[in-house]
Amino acid sequence: MNVDMKRQIAANDDALQAKASWGNALRFMVVMAVLLGLIYPLVTTTLGGWLFPEQAQGSLVRDASGRVVGSSLVSQTFVSDEYFIGRPSAAGNDAGGVSGSNLASSNVSLRERAQADANAIAQRENVSVDQIPVDLITASGSGIDPHISPEAAELQVARVAQARGIDEATVAALIDQALENTGWLGSPVVNVLRLNVSLDDRFPVSSTTAAPLTSAPVTPTASDTME
Repeated sequence: MNVDMKRQIAANDDALQAKASWGNALRFMVVMAVLLGLIYPLVTTTLGGWLFPEQAQGSLVRDASGRVVGSSLVSQTFVSDEYFIGRPSAAGNDAGGVSGSNLASSNVSLRERAQADANAIAQRENVSVDQIPVDLITASGSGIDPHISPEAAELQVARVAQARGIDEATVAALIDQALENTGWLGSPVVNVLRLNVSLDDRFPVSSTTAAPLTSAPVTPTASDTME
């Protein structure tokens, strides 16, 4: 066998190997696309919906009539005296624009905003600024934190009870029922939306004072009536 024939055979072998490599790569790509792009998402979505139906649907919160009024994972803005009020939000409590203010603690604008909020809260709750829990003044990093501390909720009991015409002990009992993260890991917190829904379920707001909670999207914008 001469040299030219050997070179031709080697060239043919290289071409066949390259063709086989491309074929293997293409088949691998198709298999992985089907496996990871179709089968895996289908299996995980199905299992998630079966094992954790509430979380898979967005942890939706419903009122007594079954209407969706929001998500327990997303804060909403309340301003009426009949409702508990959550933390300030640099994102306007909009889950579609999650963000913090990104202002340093030394920033003048942040200090002015915090001082203004503290003064407003003190006047609204009829307390001194020193009595205000820090989470009612500081915004969360996400801008949609739905929780406040039990102390922040307790500070608002007198106002909510007076606005709804019920006794403070009843409102305080609802806070106890709304506590989350009461296990050995982490600190107890109160979900503001769930607490306000329980208030409306048991003690509906008079139409002459404030609108009741109504159906809302899972990513609500600022509104004390969740419309």
